[in-house]
Amino acid sequence: MATLTVKRIVCLANSRKMAGRCVAGKEISEDGHPGNWIRPVSNREIESISERERCYADGNDPELLDIIEVPLLSAKPKDYQQENWLLDPSRQWRKVGRLSWDDLPSLADPETPLWTNGFTSRGGKNDQVPVDVAAGHDTSLRLIRVEDLTVIVSEPSRPSANFSILRGRFTHCNETYCFRITDPVSENGSINLPYAEYPVGERYLTVSLGEPFEGHAYKLIAAIIRP
Repeated sequence: MATLTVKRIVCLANSRKMAGRCVAGKEISEDGHPGNWIRPVSNREIESISERERCYADGNDPELLDIIEVPLLSAKPKDYQQENWLLDPSRQWRKVGRLSWDDLPSLADPETPLWTNGFTSRGGKNDQVPVDVAAGHDTSLRLIRVEDLTVIVSEPSRPSANFSILRGRFTHCNETYCFRITDPVSENGSINLPYAEYPVGERYLTVSLGEPFEGHAYKLIAAIIRP
């Protein structure tokens, strides 16, 4: 029988995942030191989190940089997503604090290439990894600082889509990357923007190696954190 444990994390992603969300963050100790990445997941097939499962007692949704106490049942690692933990859907999450932009340097991960490079989708750059190659990785989340983010707004892939396609292009460790953006705040902010490129400069990005799709795991920008 699973034993309840409560993890205190700083929210570094609350990104769109099918009809739900993918929430992730780093564990925060009592004295404020950051620890390992944690991605709470549900027991449904795609493991996304519903609004009911992630909201606070007052009905609000977790925001980036919130410090949250999350009730969890057990570690649930799979393949390269070793950070997954099964959430307890019967208990509510609790906001206990908040960090700021100035706290982000201590949370950022070491500057190394973003998983395996050299594989590119149409419209992207270094944004996909064959599943058999991805299996060799043991992490799927990174927090990085970039100085040259450009957001690209382009036409939806189908007329029924609710949002334009958003991609973020940036340089990291002397490599150029261009990933799909699944940050709902950015998606909502782009609704009325013309199709174009928008240089935005310095940002912190939470990047994720997502679920396999047609033989590849795709690198995504799960959150854009602004000053």
